[in-house]
Amino acid sequence: MIRRSLEQPAAFAELYDRHERVIFRYAARRLGAPKADDIASETFLVAFTRRRDFTGSEDARPWLLGIATTLMRHQARTEAKAWRGMLASDLARTDIDQIDAADARLDAKRLAGRLGKALARLPAGDRDTLLLHTFGELDYEGISQALSIPVGTVRSRLNRARRKLRAAIDPASSQEKEQSHGRNLAPAPSAD
Repeated sequence: MIRRSLEQPAAFAELYDRHERVIFRYAARRLGAPKADDIASETFLVAFTRRRDFTGSEDARPWLLGIATTLMRHQARTEAKAWRGMLASDLARTDIDQIDAADARLDAKRLAGRLGKALARLPAGDRDTLLLHTFGELDYEGISQALSIPVGTVRSRLNRARRKLRAAIDPASSQEKEQSHGRNLAPAPSAD
């Protein structure tokens, strides 16, 4: 499709029709729907102008998601606000008259706040890798293509990002594990 569009630019519309929803959904999960339209449109504009540079496989999705990710890096502040805004909109939709649910919401608010901060503190490469896997639904190879990095780097980044998010969810558990270096500290059973 992409190669054909070099001679027949109208053929690029087929690529747009096939992948626009995926790009929009990925951007909407990261930035919210209002910005997702802009990112999706700009992604296809960049892809169209750079279609001669496409060297990927038959699946253009990783290439397009890579372009979208690069565009979203410029929206880093907006992304951090979206995480906080997502929490606020979730709380606004809940029924605060239910006492039991209020405790759960407070716990969720604390957890979402810690996760939002942890995501914002992740290095851009780790965050992009995690969100391409989670929101973009790409496998390791797809992320490798999208970010032009080796698969081993994808694995390292995902592992590091997951570890940091786990620590944000349960800091006490993470500290214990670090102090024990993952070893079981229970005394060995005595031989009687």
